[in-house]
Amino acid sequence: MKRHPLIFLALLFAVSAMATWGAFHCDAPLRRAVVAAQGKNWKKTDNYQFHSKVRKYGDWPWLMLAGGIGLLVAWKLRRREWLRIFAAAMIASTLAGILVNASRLTTGRTRPRESPKIEQGFYGPWHDGHLTIGNPAYNSFPSGHTATAFGFSGVVFFACPWIGLGALVLASVVACSSLMMGTHHLSDVVVSIIFSLAVAWFVWKWVCQRGDQTWHQLRKKLHRAKK
Repeated sequence: MKRHPLIFLALLFAVSAMATWGAFHCDAPLRRAVVAAQGKNWKKTDNYQFHSKVRKYGDWPWLMLAGGIGLLVAWKLRRREWLRIFAAAMIASTLAGILVNASRLTTGRTRPRESPKIEQGFYGPWHDGHLTIGNPAYNSFPSGHTATAFGFSGVVFFACPWIGLGALVLASVVACSSLMMGTHHLSDVVVSIIFSLAVAWFVWKWVCQRGDQTWHQLRKKLHRAKK
């Protein structure tokens, strides 16, 4: 019986590794297909405006706003379980975003839309005598928008799968918009999905196991501080 979790983890790791490998091999063909389908005047189309707005409103600040509204509604309705879900979702989204954004500053991977001006590749934190850290053209891998979206929706899925499926669909639209806008490669998105779902799972498990205890300890400290 004890081997079952290890077997599951091994299979999960193998599937994740295969998905990542496949995504890297599909980066270039997918980008060529996207560019060919968009045409020269794509930025003047409604499709472009749609994906631009999805990336804007699917970003971390708006996810936190949605989570805050969810917390308020759950508190008003006295739905304790959903208080935990929204709190965990906000934590997972923030944590996944911080970790991914910190890592992509140093990978130096060029964004798809920079071709052919810049040759695609991983250049690290230093290239051609200049830092790539903080240069948007070299901050493609992994995808920050995807990480925050799937970190948030992943918690909802693990806590309530039927509702979570809808949340994952919305997060997938954010990831798709990153591909369509040329801001990220497929592999950037896939790696972010895998990583952020792992973060979401660990955060949700922690909240379920230790959340109440931590909250009670925090309330006691706040109460003592007021005295």
